Amino acid sequence: MQDNYLKTVDTDWYRHRLSGSVIFVLAFFLILGARLYYLQVVKGAEFRRLSQNNCVRLRSIPPPRGLIFDRTGRLVVDNRPSFNVSIVPEDADDPDRVVEALAAHLNEDVEILLARLEARRGGALFKPILLKRDLSRDSVAVVEAHKLDLPGVIITVEPMRHYIEEERACHLIGYLGEISEAELNSGDYPETRNGDFIGRFGIEKSYEADFRGKPGRKQVQVNALGQVTRVLKTIPAQPGKNSYLALDLALQRRAEEMFQEKVGAAVALDPANGHVLAMVSRPAFDPNAFVEGMSTEAWKALASNPFHPMRNKAIQAQYPPGSTYKIITAAAGLEEGVIEDDTQHFCPGYYRYGNRTYRCWKRGGHGSVELIQAVAQSCDVFFYKVGEQLGVDVLAEYAGGFGLGRPTGVDLDNEVSGLVPTQAWKLRKVGVPWQGGETLSVAIGQGFNLVTPIQMASLVAAVANGGVIYKPLLVERIEDVNTGEVAVIESQDVGRLPVSDETLERVRKGLVAVVDSRRGTGRIADIAGVSVAGKTGTAQVVAMGERPDTDEEEKTPFRFRDHAWFVAFAPVKAPRIAVAVLVEHGGHGGSTAGPIAREMMETYLGVEN
Repeated sequence: MQDNYLKTVDTDWYRHRLSGSVIFVLAFFLILGARLYYLQVVKGAEFRRLSQNNCVRLRSIPPPRGLIFDRTGRLVVDNRPSFNVSIVPEDADDPDRVVEALAAHLNEDVEILLARLEARRGGALFKPILLKRDLSRDSVAVVEAHKLDLPGVIITVEPMRHYIEEERACHLIGYLGEISEAELNSGDYPETRNGDFIGRFGIEKSYEADFRGKPGRKQVQVNALGQVTRVLKTIPAQPGKNSYLALDLALQRRAEEMFQEKVGAAVALDPANGHVLAMVSRPAFDPNAFVEGMSTEAWKALASNPFHPMRNKAIQAQYPPGSTYKIITAAAGLEEGVIEDDTQHFCPGYYRYGNRTYRCWKRGGHGSVELIQAVAQSCDVFFYKVGEQLGVDVLAEYAGGFGLGRPTGVDLDNEVSGLVPTQAWKLRKVGVPWQGGETLSVAIGQGFNLVTPIQMASLVAAVANGGVIYKPLLVERIEDVNTGEVAVIESQDVGRLPVSDETLERVRKGLVAVVDSRRGTGRIADIAGVSVAGKTGTAQVVAMGERPDTDEEEKTPFRFRDHAWFVAFAPVKAPRIAVAVLVEHGGHGGSTAGPIAREMMETYLGVEN
């Protein structure tokens, strides 16, 4: 009986041991199965991607931006190769140490490179972080020579914008800047990434969508150091579209040469269609500095320059139009019947209005003058009287009809409107009623009047072509090099001058007399064998009583000197070019702005000096 009991005990013990073993084995395989399920199913796709990225990676190929040509096909802006150094943190055991070593080899500020690394940490795995752009060939050679000591460091080549003409036409063409995080997240710049450059100014910004191409892709095999051992597949990048400007590069060059150390702006238009043949703003800047990297000192020098080189004065600076405004006063006077061709006013050198004396620029006076003579000699007294009869609101109506007081619509950012004053405007703005004497100032282009050089170029172009106002056009056509398609940009008629053909013809006769009559104020713009029409203007910077008491311009401090205007077109019968030139603190329009306008017209018309 005891033997049976012992057998029963042994059997139960073995049964319990066997059951425990089975449960343990089952639990082990259950855990193993769950772990395999988690690794292969739940996290399978991620680990598969990580595994592939350890040997096969997909890299982006930056597209070259579209090229820019002038109207004759001369290359103005292209792209050049830039050697960039980046790091893939996952390929470096200690990315900070590698970056420190790289900085030492390149003689770069290690703090700057580490800051760039830190700013991009936490991004996509195996994505290169740009450390320095546009290395010299010697620096590239140094990196390649030490590549075994720099795991994760790679050299890439991408196209960099190159402004062949440097400062020339920089305000029209513009410049690039690195895309910001906010812009990347905005959705306005598809297929861009950190480190990419986009248009910041000029047509580079206005036509960004055309200039920007489509990135390519390259599948590469890498070793344990992240170095490419084989290219598996390449999808080439598609370059951006090429643009052909209305700009005439030879004319632009000559205009900027004429400005030399002067400050101001000039715009040349084709009266037949509004094409912008030249756009000058001085002082200028080199747009290459924005893509190559500008030092803090260089940026401070630009930003603190009192003459504002970063401002496009052709569209963003406002000036009193001076006597160029007399074109509007004359046209309004004729159209409203206030004057006729033979209407005469006597100019003794001043005009008394109320208890104040308004002087003519010619102290001795012009004597008795009719319209053509008054325009040719720019007689202030004649136009005081015409303006008094018209009133400021009528003048404002015609000024608006000539395109003043509103942007021209040119495809550039931040164009300003200028100012056409009215009685209601002053009461609303200043809270004081309009004074009759202020109308006299407005009639000769002083007082509250403000215009931009491009507005005056558009105005004189409309006078030249018979009264049609065109939107200034910068780009003539855009060519898609990938498909061969060419999109021609048509001129846009945006209005007509509010005057009859007869009135325009009379005004043009006066403008011709400005240049070709013996006493014309613009004789300096006379071109042998070419009929020229023009108008000088001198815009006061400060009131006469606020400037030093001297008749010698060279003794007047620069900041107190008048601005100099000249607007013109040629040839008169079949106009091909219309220009507006403004020289800040240049004094008299005829002597300072006139020669620039003449040289521009001679250059474009092919007239030899």
